[in-house]
Amino acid sequence: MTEKRKKKGIRPKGRSVNPVALSEIDGLLGEQPLQRDLLIEQLHKIQDHYGYISADRLVALAERMKLAPVEVYEVASFYHHFDLIKEDEEVTPALTIRVCESLSCQLSGAEKLTERLKESTNNNKIRIQKVSCVGRCAKAPIAVVGQNPVEQATVEKVIQAVEVGEIVATIPNATCFEAYKKSGGYQFIQSCLAGEKTAESIIDQLDASGLRGLGGAGFPVARKWRIVRDQPAPRLMAVNIDEGEPGTFKDRHYLEQDPHRFLEGMLIAAWAVGIETIYIYLRDEYAGCRQLLERELAALKDSPPVDQLPTIYLRRGAGAYICGEESAMIESLEGKRGMPRLRPPFLAQKGLFGRPTLEHNMESLYWVRELLEKGAKWFTEQGLNGRKGLRSFSVSGRVNKQGVHLAPAGITVNALIEEYCGGMLEGHTFKAYLPGGASGGILPAHLGDIPLDFDTLNEQGCFIGSAAVIVLSDQDSVRDAALNLMRFFEHESCGQCTPCRAGTEKAARLMEAPCWDKAKLNDLSQVMIDASICGLGQAAPNPLLSVLKYFPEEVS
Repeated sequence: MTEKRKKKGIRPKGRSVNPVALSEIDGLLGEQPLQRDLLIEQLHKIQDHYGYISADRLVALAERMKLAPVEVYEVASFYHHFDLIKEDEEVTPALTIRVCESLSCQLSGAEKLTERLKESTNNNKIRIQKVSCVGRCAKAPIAVVGQNPVEQATVEKVIQAVEVGEIVATIPNATCFEAYKKSGGYQFIQSCLAGEKTAESIIDQLDASGLRGLGGAGFPVARKWRIVRDQPAPRLMAVNIDEGEPGTFKDRHYLEQDPHRFLEGMLIAAWAVGIETIYIYLRDEYAGCRQLLERELAALKDSPPVDQLPTIYLRRGAGAYICGEESAMIESLEGKRGMPRLRPPFLAQKGLFGRPTLEHNMESLYWVRELLEKGAKWFTEQGLNGRKGLRSFSVSGRVNKQGVHLAPAGITVNALIEEYCGGMLEGHTFKAYLPGGASGGILPAHLGDIPLDFDTLNEQGCFIGSAAVIVLSDQDSVRDAALNLMRFFEHESCGQCTPCRAGTEKAARLMEAPCWDKAKLNDLSQVMIDASICGLGQAAPNPLLSVLKYFPEEVS
């Protein structure tokens, strides 16, 4: 056997390191640290520089980071924004135009836009690619040319962006560090560190306000701070700005306006809970926001408003909706595939790098400073229909004024449409709405007077989540909307558990039939709800169950 192997020149299994690729990686990474949790950051450097990741460079990176090539490959192949190629394959085209195919963009003609772009750019240098929600639903349809989002895109606008070279994201015109300080910014955190406030009084005030997490789960903020504060040091914080839920764009909206309001809220939380290291996880689709945060964090560090400024790291997602789930985000921050963890233990006990971790949505921290300055009473006096507080509604679909609308908690969708969104589009009659993005279910117009808030929609099998409201009209098919959402879940399932991986795929195929097999879809939905590991699989059936319950005539 040994002789045979020698005669045939058989080499040991595995790919040898290409010296040229290794030299390229060394030049690209320079003296930067190569610890395991930076794997995704290093993959981004290769992708950004070359436009793709070749097998040779992947192996070279593995060599430098002292990781098995298969370990690097399984991470790189998990995320949508990394283009992996073999040596004998064609190199990825020089430019990729990504067209969002989420529900809001579908309603605005994204499918026709994609077809026309393919006809107009029929060459090997440009690739047209359908992608999941890019977080600009109020300006649908969206095409992203390189890193530059083209809002309310037409073929002409996209081609013009290509021709003039507008492929790099621009930095939003947000309130800068100096302007924020001049308007009274960072004075509250300074008073905290000066001993004018106590951590317990701050947490008590948040408790009295009833502020809940605004990423979707709605866990009480004060309770979360107390739980983590009671854990042994060192404690970490992970800030989630990976709002990939179709219909959601509020975090980007606030970040592009006033990033330091969020950053000060983050510092207040770190002080109150006793945290010295913070990780900010920003979705990769927000390239302009990333440049903005890099600039403003640098300004913050160059002229710190307090002596004890925590260590702050900005980390970049790579196009995986599942990383909006808190434990999947933690896995991604550690440089791994974004696979949700089984719990317990919970992140507050054993989170990032095995340490107690305060995980927060960006908007939850954005309101901390204002709430503490104005007092809990100011916040609780807001609200309608017996609810308390304010909610940021990301509204898209068939209304005149799409966008983020700050409204009282408990407002109804009818009031939201009429008082904040300027009514329905001309020629459109209100038919249905999604109260909580892709996973929050779909309700008919005759249920448009239910207060929108946490827990108010449970009886209808829906929830408000991150308050992403998509409005449908009599010109829309609710069954087509549900199918669009199920295809999204199928595409974004991490694949870890069978109920979600196989269930979303099977459900999408069944929903493509002219008449739905209601018994099979109900059985399949129950399995997904009962047995999926995380909220993606558990909530994925909500849109189809809503159609079966409220719009049976569309699937009979």
